[in-house]
Amino acid sequence: MWPADFADGIHLVDFEFHPLNNREGNPPKPVCMVVREWPSGNTKRYWQDELHHMTTAPFPTGDKALCVAYFASAEMDCFRALGWDLPVNLLDLYTEFRCLTNGLTLAHGRHLLGALLHFGLPSISGEEKDAMRDLVLTGGPWKLKEQIKILDYCETDVVALANLLDALQDEIDCPRALLRGRYMQAVSHMQMNGIPLDVNVLLKLKTQWSQIQNQLIAEMDQHYGVYDGLTFKSSRWAQYLMAQNIPWPTLASGKLDLRDDIFRQMARVYPQVAPIRELRSALSEMRLANLHVGDDGCNRCLLSPFSARTGRNQPSTSKFIFGPSVWLRGLIKPREGWGLAYVDWSQQEFGIAAALSRDLAMRDAYKSGDPYLAFAKQAGAVPQNATKQTHKSEREQFKACVLAVQYGMGEESLALRINQPVARARQLLELHRRTYRQFWKWSDSVVDEAVLGGVLWSSFGWRIQTSSNPNDRSLRNFPMQANGAEMLRIASILITEAGIMVCAPVHDALLIEAPLDELDKIVEATQLLMKQASSIVLDGFELGSDVKVIRYPDRYMDERGTLMWNTVMKLMDEPLLV
Repeated sequence: MWPADFADGIHLVDFEFHPLNNREGNPPKPVCMVVREWPSGNTKRYWQDELHHMTTAPFPTGDKALCVAYFASAEMDCFRALGWDLPVNLLDLYTEFRCLTNGLTLAHGRHLLGALLHFGLPSISGEEKDAMRDLVLTGGPWKLKEQIKILDYCETDVVALANLLDALQDEIDCPRALLRGRYMQAVSHMQMNGIPLDVNVLLKLKTQWSQIQNQLIAEMDQHYGVYDGLTFKSSRWAQYLMAQNIPWPTLASGKLDLRDDIFRQMARVYPQVAPIRELRSALSEMRLANLHVGDDGCNRCLLSPFSARTGRNQPSTSKFIFGPSVWLRGLIKPREGWGLAYVDWSQQEFGIAAALSRDLAMRDAYKSGDPYLAFAKQAGAVPQNATKQTHKSEREQFKACVLAVQYGMGEESLALRINQPVARARQLLELHRRTYRQFWKWSDSVVDEAVLGGVLWSSFGWRIQTSSNPNDRSLRNFPMQANGAEMLRIASILITEAGIMVCAPVHDALLIEAPLDELDKIVEATQLLMKQASSIVLDGFELGSDVKVIRYPDRYMDERGTLMWNTVMKLMDEPLLV
């Protein structure tokens, strides 16, 4: 039984903390900590004065000990804030409860209180928990009576952890659970580092935004003519689409579908849609006050690991700089003397599908460096000497087909995306099935396994219960998404444990930071470790990566947002991005 592996004991730990200087975006300031030995129940309580005088944790954290927490990245943030070495072995009961119940509809949510209620275990009330959390977040100073109340409250959480561990222990796959614990330590590394921002421009945006909105509309809308004051007019947008010969999805009522998700999809096919999409998004969703920025100018927020069903992170779209409109990513700027690098796997989902399905043709297409053109060649649609330049339109259609398969699009959606008749989209999808027969045989077996067995698994044990999730598209996509998440987790572990500063995970990419004189070497090391992570997850099949490097004084920029950024900066009399 796995508890016997930890001769130096199993310790349940919980901190109470608030942001340093009571400012969201700052690292935490620990208020107290309670530690409970399991299963003996021996408990020790520590107030902040004691904690800040300790150089190490007051319980064993070596390779023969186990530290247990719930949503452990927060506890690891406190370890780092105190300057303590992190535990060698970390078990996060949040990740294990999340994995055990993934795909189920939970009556009480995923937080500790919800997990306790799920198993019928005793707990304090939600109202009491909220009241005590509010007391902690005041930042003090607290009277002696309040200190005791906070310690008592903190102790209720470690008692709850003990009860939850009793309930979960037979379900815990220890090696994989400890791997997830290592990832929560990597998450703490990233959360504590944060993403450097240009706070001067951010401040100007906050103060001038309301003043420049009308000017911004005038600048951005002059080639579209779809705004009336601050109002987007759907009738004018319909006229623009007709003039530009752009087909647009409609609702059942026949009206244009104006959801932001539709604008985002259409902007991928028709780049001229992107500026209006950015403008609409900025005018409707601009909440710069919600962006968490610390005293040092770094964006820090909860990365919400394992929140998606696929196991991916889901940080707040308003608190995380990669959440709002893409043009705002221009606020990301390295510190003087430093550089940033955005490193992402090349065609990750295609490579994962090729590896997992063991489709040799698909593997060859990935290894070619351009799987979309390779697909067209394998299907006999272009000659073997075709290039991106000589057969650009064909490559774009086959690329759209590959992405349609990955996203579970039907022939009508694909036809709209490539602006071709449905018959052409149907032909492309059929070519995909013929060219990659082994992939489709494997993909069909995934659906069969999900329907018959009720569970799907990733390579390292992340699972989803599928009895309440019969959607064919999501079932087929789960192995790619879930194993992509596993790959990112392992890469994050390898890279942070190698001492590389990682600012944030961004879907299938990592944003890293380094001094300018070390940046190239560290980018190379990061790429090698990402390749190693892909090999670990895909049984030896390696995925390459692409890199975007930003050196001070340059700033990060997504090309989709360049026009919007430059327009706003011009209106604020800021230097333009070249």
